[in-house]
Amino acid sequence: MGEQTQPHHHLPESSATTQPPVIDTPSLPPTQNPTSSKLPFRPKKTRKLSAVTSSENPNAKSLESTTTTSTTSDAAAATSNKKSKIVVQKVIRVLPKITARALSCKGEVELALRHLSSVDSNLDRLIKLHKPPVFDSFQPPFLALSKSILYQQLAYKAGTSIYTRFVSLCGGESLVLPEAVLSFTPNQLRLIGISARKSSYLHDLANKYRNGILSDSSIVNMDDKSLFTMLTMVKGIGPWSVHMFMIFSLHRPDVLPVGDVGIRKGVQLLYGLDELPRPSQMENLCEKWRPYRSVASWYMWRFAEAQGASATAAAIVPVVESAIPLQQLHQEQQPSFPQQQPSFPQEQPSFPQQQIIDPATNIANHGLWRSVWDPL
Repeated sequence: MGEQTQPHHHLPESSATTQPPVIDTPSLPPTQNPTSSKLPFRPKKTRKLSAVTSSENPNAKSLESTTTTSTTSDAAAATSNKKSKIVVQKVIRVLPKITARALSCKGEVELALRHLSSVDSNLDRLIKLHKPPVFDSFQPPFLALSKSILYQQLAYKAGTSIYTRFVSLCGGESLVLPEAVLSFTPNQLRLIGISARKSSYLHDLANKYRNGILSDSSIVNMDDKSLFTMLTMVKGIGPWSVHMFMIFSLHRPDVLPVGDVGIRKGVQLLYGLDELPRPSQMENLCEKWRPYRSVASWYMWRFAEAQGASATAAAIVPVVESAIPLQQLHQEQQPSFPQQQPSFPQEQPSFPQQQIIDPATNIANHGLWRSVWDPL
């Protein structure tokens, strides 16, 4: 009987040195009074378990310290990242993007000259030597594109003669419309000096207008990239012709005719390059001129003319790939029958393939921009 009661007398003494038994205390039901007598024992139990844990695990304090240090480091890193983001935002605000308008808008040429002078000291000296360009002429897109086709590969006098007869045949410049062009047969156009090849180009342009692929309003509203793609799909209109049309007819501010020999010659002279820059190099050389590369190109033409680029044109021809022989360039100046004209490969209206009719890679267009687009 004494052996049975002995454990009950020593149980309270052992609880002071050993871990107390885990007693599951059921949670209070929602309707129980929150001041129940069971609640004060729960914090006491938590304190006792915490004390035991600390005694059994001496590293608990160091673990807590490590966690606190890690949390502090994370907070410092977050603060550092936040500060770095603020710095990036400040850099972006310092570099606002310049949005250029059409060069025919009031004051836009002055803004272009101010920008170009600030970003290129070489060009600044050239700007001070010439009067500023004027972009105020306007022709309906269909008329302007038809005119560019008629003037291709012709001297100014011959091109003007043929263009005048073409306008007269239509009944005036205001009546140079797709329907009128499609009403003329190649033989009728040949009688006024237009070759069968150029007649097919005029008809292709007029057909794209009639089919709704192109229109004067859509051309005016297209962005530069879309316009370049759509117009080079027309037979007989290549990159150079599109660039000239965009600058002098639509007055687009940021056009760089990378294949124009006059502009490439001007860039060579402006920067003192040993050789004529290739079209693939022009983008990098003229990147600083954005978004007014059209105006800078105008000065490159003037600079090349002033330095006598026409006298050096013959030396440039051999390095141009797929150039049309010069004797063929003048055969269209006199009306001739199709069988007497040189044969040309079939045009492919794909982009960005160079078309043989387009003077973009030919020395014959040096100075042609002035006779067609800027006669003054």
